[in-house]
Amino acid sequence: MAAPEENTLLEAARAGDAEALEALLEQQESRVYRFARRLCRHHEDAEDVLQESLLAAARGLSGFRGASSLSTWLFTIARSHCIKKRRRSRFAPTEVSLEAGEADAARESPDPAPDPEEALHSRRLEAALERAIAGLDRKYREIFVLRDVEGLTAPEVATVTGLSIAAIKSRLHRARARVREQLAPLLMPDETGPVASELPCPDVVKLFSRHLEGDISPRTCARMEEHLAACPRCRASCDALRDVLQLCRTAPSPEVPAALQEKVRTAIRAVLDAAG
Repeated sequence: MAAPEENTLLEAARAGDAEALEALLEQQESRVYRFARRLCRHHEDAEDVLQESLLAAARGLSGFRGASSLSTWLFTIARSHCIKKRRRSRFAPTEVSLEAGEADAARESPDPAPDPEEALHSRRLEAALERAIAGLDRKYREIFVLRDVEGLTAPEVATVTGLSIAAIKSRLHRARARVREQLAPLLMPDETGPVASELPCPDVVKLFSRHLEGDISPRTCARMEEHLAACPRCRASCDALRDVLQLCRTAPSPEVPAALQEKVRTAIRAVLDAAG
């Protein structure tokens, strides 16, 4: 549900208040830019997608009826522009590496005097997370980013992508497992340990992911908890996934360059002037 301030700005923007429209889009631009960066995997493409998406939103806001949240609507627009850009760039490499140093550049702890070792470990985790997300196939990456980074619900992710909720969750579980696997050496250096029994362990990472989505029965949940209580290795695996998801929500986001912000605002004002 949108915050009261967002609803107020939305109503004013629909009524033709240019300042309200600018403020509304300014509130959303960092999330759209972050999504575009991770989906496009190249900062220049992400900058184009941000500008194209916000301009499309400025032109089409009168047609937005609130069937979904504003952020969901904007992510849908941004995703469409990312796909178009990918199709236009068909002769470019299908996967573009992150710019050198971008993943951990300007990563500063909010603590004014952080412990050096903790700060270094945090930067390594953040950089590893960016690499892990970038390394996902696109169909998994967009689901993971929308659900676990941007915090959309599974139905909202389905609205953005046009996929079924079942397909969303299937891809999400795989993406979570792959990202956890990539970060495991930093989160749990010693992944070996005693097992609960001679029987093979269940796929606790997938079970825990399904548990987070509310998709396992109380009976299965109880069995999983019983197994985790007796198996340090599986318990550590679940803890690592929990840490990954927490990191997704708290890791610093790339800032929208000031020059790009001004470029977008100038373009939006031009659209408004032409419409007025």
